[in-house]
Amino acid sequence: MKPVQLRRLLQEGTDLQATGKLREAAESFARVRQQEPRDSAAWHLGGNIALLQGNPAAAAELYARALRLNPKSAVIATCLGVAHLALGQTGEAEKHLRTALRLEPKNAAIWDQLATLLSSTGRYEEAVTCHQQAVTIGPKSAQAWHGYGATLANINQTAQALACEQHAIAADPAYAPARRGYALTLQKCHRVPEAVHEFEVLLAQNPRQLELQSHRLFALNYLAASTPASLFAAHQAYGAIAESSVTPAVFTQTPDPERKLRVAFFSADFREHSVAYFMEPLLQHLDRSQFEIIIYSTCARPDAVTTRFRALADLWLDCPSQVENVIEPIIRADQPDIAVDLAGHTGNSLLPVFARCVAPVQINYLGYPNTTGLRAMDFRFVDALTDPPGDSDRYHTETLVRFAPTAWAYSAPTSAPAATPPPSLSRGRVTFGSFNTFSKVTDEMLGLWARLLAMVPGSRLLLKSIGLTDPAIVTLVQARMQRTGLARERVDFAGLKTTTAEHLAAYSQVDIALDPSPYNGTTTTCEALWMGVPVVTLQGDRHASRVGASLLHAIGHPELIAESEESYLTLAANLAADPARLTSLRENLRADMQRSVLMDHAGQAARFGTALRECWRQWCAAKQ
Repeated sequence: MKPVQLRRLLQEGTDLQATGKLREAAESFARVRQQEPRDSAAWHLGGNIALLQGNPAAAAELYARALRLNPKSAVIATCLGVAHLALGQTGEAEKHLRTALRLEPKNAAIWDQLATLLSSTGRYEEAVTCHQQAVTIGPKSAQAWHGYGATLANINQTAQALACEQHAIAADPAYAPARRGYALTLQKCHRVPEAVHEFEVLLAQNPRQLELQSHRLFALNYLAASTPASLFAAHQAYGAIAESSVTPAVFTQTPDPERKLRVAFFSADFREHSVAYFMEPLLQHLDRSQFEIIIYSTCARPDAVTTRFRALADLWLDCPSQVENVIEPIIRADQPDIAVDLAGHTGNSLLPVFARCVAPVQINYLGYPNTTGLRAMDFRFVDALTDPPGDSDRYHTETLVRFAPTAWAYSAPTSAPAATPPPSLSRGRVTFGSFNTFSKVTDEMLGLWARLLAMVPGSRLLLKSIGLTDPAIVTLVQARMQRTGLARERVDFAGLKTTTAEHLAAYSQVDIALDPSPYNGTTTTCEALWMGVPVVTLQGDRHASRVGASLLHAIGHPELIAESEESYLTLAANLAADPARLTSLRENLRADMQRSVLMDHAGQAARFGTALRECWRQWCAAKQ
């Protein structure tokens, strides 16, 4: 084939790619490779298509061939590094990116890619240095500033991250990743209403951005203005988009209601994370004569807890960077009978895969406090306190399964220190506290806490959360406090601790924990109770605002549950005035938890297994 014809084919492929016709573009580049196998551009461009199609393995092969033909190309070396990063092969990825930097040390994009890799492997200090190089070389590069912001957000330097995203937007207002990054970082800065607004602006331009839709839905759960009806409508809208072009799945599993079942669990949080505290005891005690466990982990940074979960799985797949069209055929080939989503709309979600039905029975559980909005999600496991029969059923696309007295099985950290006496005994004043993510603390909640401090003379409030040692964020929080009447001189701030033991030890500074509403704590509540700190909760009208009630009922302390703002204030104030009661709770709450259904791990696992079996039986009955 003549050179002019080859160039025409390459241009044809490029034009096809630009119009989204990836398969046809790949065919054009393949014809060039067949006619002229030494044309590096054809291998390089073919690799680009493979990467866009979600096939990083094929992309890596094509890029490697292109680099052998053109070893001086920094662009090809960078692409090869990116493909290896998508495959989770960080060593190979770093090697090729550093090769690219030797070829073009003044290329901001390559520094940014290397920084992203280093950040993904926890080498944050090196990553920050690389990002600084990138923005120094390319001060008007939206990509470089956005990458810098993403890494800073990952290490909870959220105010600085927000500034980086603003730099990126100023450099290129049309650069979509920076707009998304700005919205996500607003949420991490606990500026939830502003984050929701930004999500909605972006989605107005393109409502089919499912990941962005999930971020918005998650944020809506924090807002006091959200109602069960409005939340349900928003989730239904997501489901309608996600399921709009789904082809009905056909399953070949044997519809035997009593046979051993393959149960697959999906999460990004098989690591040191709240989900692990509640899921590990269930998997440890699940009847292996009845169930085979498959785990699909989308965790980007595994740790020692990940290793423990891996040991519990009969089949394990790491898929932190797998795109949906890559992981879906893998799941189908594994043929799980039941697929359990533990993430919902909390991030790194595989809900678009669930929308296409990867198992005969699909269940949502644990990680998200609301419906998924998917009709393809058959069941959601809850309890009768978080989701009383009636309206709760009406506001879910799933069938609710109230499988146990409480929906959780809590496993306390082994590093937890012993409970200490209430600090008010030595200080002479009561300290209220909330260690929940501050995004859960609405202005309405701040106003309620202001009234509580006014009712209890000399009392203080300790707030502990990501970002609350950052002066920029504290300034914003204090402005909100001033608007709601909460005296700043009576509030103390604390940030994250290095270890779980240090985090739990901080409860020695708190007499009474205050549960936020409408989005209660779960892990935070269990941790406070484990450390002997009573938690006062305000029971609301949806799952997220009834978790505290479920947990307190489970351990035998329903007297700490308020059903109105006035009773919330009265409960907390009366408890503050009763040092003997505080002391008794401090001494006995851990034992109360240990003998409760919440820590009856074998019993909860049995109830969980029974619910799984019943869901399977329903599918079998329908199939037959």
